[in-house]
Amino acid sequence: MHFESPIVRRQSRQIMVGNVPVGGDAPISIQSMTNTETTDVAATVAQILRLEAAGADIVRVSVPSMEAAEAFGLIRQQVSVPLVADIHFDYRIALRVADLGVDCLRINPGNIGREKRIQAVVDKARDLNIPIRIGVNAGSLEKDLQKKYGEPTPDALVESAMRHVEILDSLNFNNFKLSLKASDIFMAVAAYRKIATQIDNPLHLGITEAGGLRGGTVKSSIGLGLLLMDGIGDTIRVSLAADPVEEVKVGWDMLKSLKLRSKGVNFIACPSCSRQNFDVIKTMNELETRLEDITTPIDVAVIGCIVNGPGEAKEVDLGLTGGTPNNLVYIDGQPSQKLGQENLVDELEQLIRTKASQKAAQQENLIAKS
Repeated sequence: MHFESPIVRRQSRQIMVGNVPVGGDAPISIQSMTNTETTDVAATVAQILRLEAAGADIVRVSVPSMEAAEAFGLIRQQVSVPLVADIHFDYRIALRVADLGVDCLRINPGNIGREKRIQAVVDKARDLNIPIRIGVNAGSLEKDLQKKYGEPTPDALVESAMRHVEILDSLNFNNFKLSLKASDIFMAVAAYRKIATQIDNPLHLGITEAGGLRGGTVKSSIGLGLLLMDGIGDTIRVSLAADPVEEVKVGWDMLKSLKLRSKGVNFIACPSCSRQNFDVIKTMNELETRLEDITTPIDVAVIGCIVNGPGEAKEVDLGLTGGTPNNLVYIDGQPSQKLGQENLVDELEQLIRTKASQKAAQQENLIAKS
């Protein structure tokens, strides 16, 4: 269970979104977006703090008006996580949030208007070292591209993206990342694969408008999984019609499953069957809820019977295998102790917390010695 990911990542240039490196050899960052009214400063700050606690590296905030821009400034003062301002059409909003401390501007240069306006935004971004995210979406392609292609296609997305790239290139501005999102998995994957061969800027991945919690998680996992397996992607956002915190959780689970990042408890658990000696599903539901606060990477196996249990339990930091009358706990591959049924979850939780604390201390010692 302790082997490295075999994925070879695409070589991209690195930019900084606040204090978070994106691209190059930096870890793939996880992003989400607030869905509160930005002008409701207290609610937006509260949601950003929840997203940060869940593990969001970057948070995007919609800024549709100058009133929202002023609210953004107040929000910026109260949170530490890097913030991206989502702006469409009005270049004055981009200039204002830049002065108020934004960490990245999500804005399409071609939609800003006259050349002087584009120049003003780019000059401001250059002066303050603020990166730009070009965000192409299948649902908002330029009218001439809709006419040319008849419908959104991967080539249409790439052509739209390259128009914006060429504008920034003409202004000698290369501090940007790019996304080409579609709700159709095949379209999004094909577009990202094509653009990845044409530019070396970081790519922000997403299957836009993926759906609700279950369906959106499946679509995003398939689409983003295909790209991540190709080594494509420097930051991701899982777009769900759900609490944004769920986007962050799914994003982490996605990267953990591909061994691209590690954080918290990585569970290996059986689906349960009539051989189980304890209620695996109930135990897992309890443990996942209780242990969300753990950030130290730790592998835990919860297996209900002795058929696969010992084999799985020996390969992880801590494993539980069902037995009669008691269940057996393995720690670091060795049998450690037996647990009865009555207080199984409570006792298992404490063992996991103890092991996680030990691993955290070991990591700190290694860092101190280095």
